Amino acid sequence: MISPPVSSKPQHFQRKRMKTFQSADHYSLCFTVIMPVCNGGDNLRRSLEALATSTRPPDEVIVIDDSSSDGSADMARNYEVKVISISDGSQGSYVARNLGAKAAQGNILVFIDADVAVRSDTLARIERYLIKHPEIDALFGSYDADPAVRTLVSRYKNLLHHYVHQHSPREASTFWTGCGAIRREVFDEMGGFDISCRTIRDIELGGRLRRAGKQVWLCPEIQVKHLKHWKLTTMIRSDIFDRAIPWTRLIVGNTSMPNELNLKKGNLVSASAAWMTLGFLVTGFLFPWAWIGMVLSMVTLGVLNADLYHFFFQQGGLGFAAGAAGLHFLYLLYSSMTFALISGQTRLSPKKKQE
Repeated sequence: MISPPVSSKPQHFQRKRMKTFQSADHYSLCFTVIMPVCNGGDNLRRSLEALATSTRPPDEVIVIDDSSSDGSADMARNYEVKVISISDGSQGSYVARNLGAKAAQGNILVFIDADVAVRSDTLARIERYLIKHPEIDALFGSYDADPAVRTLVSRYKNLLHHYVHQHSPREASTFWTGCGAIRREVFDEMGGFDISCRTIRDIELGGRLRRAGKQVWLCPEIQVKHLKHWKLTTMIRSDIFDRAIPWTRLIVGNTSMPNELNLKKGNLVSASAAWMTLGFLVTGFLFPWAWIGMVLSMVTLGVLNADLYHFFFQQGGLGFAAGAAGLHFLYLLYSSMTFALISGQTRLSPKKKQE
């Protein structure tokens, strides 16, 4: 069910806690929310409105406007947050996040996307985790199971993300800036986000944190609502260019495949079953016996992903589950093809240079 639109009247953040935390002992947590935006539109307003209603209000909110042309900076100023404007052309969200981190006063940096609405208890849950587990250096949460946009593609994309984060190991070697928090001294020690990476710089930071012996936790109880409207073309483009290609380049050369998030080895077997299904489908027009192979491959794919497809059924019924399973089948095809092509290209590139 779509949440009703919130009031357009700005709600201002409580700032009284900043002085209290600045003068308190070093165990106190002072939250700076860092939110990059480029033409955020109404999603930015909804994101700021949600932050303003937090039961644990942020001590500081910094919005970094990455050369927006839709007045995002002026909208943010209506909420009495600190606005940093990048006026010499868009520099990208991670350059913006690094700028926000440099300007932050808090000892906890909380990264929230401008198309995400926190729950009223999101920041409170982050605070409880960090106080109860001082060994945690960084943590991140998950999208909830009730995305704002109810189209098939948007629901599938967000529910897949939710499912993966809800069923992945707590100790992670990745990070997520959709809703993630990191201790300020740790972020500074690691040098922030590596802007030389093309994409998935949050995931790259998580890998560096893990290699440095830091603890990163995936906390599935910390949830936020995604406001983005996904279209099929934008989803495929994002999955390939923002996820599959950089993920492949990141893991090629490692001695073992990371078995978390969407890199579980079971997904590789699922991709093989998907390609076998497609292959038998095409072959079946020439050799009828291939239809049997297609059915067996489809059954294998269904068994491997039974929990996921059952989750889709629980969330939207049989019609949605069928559509989501079809989109997942498509995802397995193009993501695995991208993995094969890029891993082969990456492994062959050094040989070409030597020749």
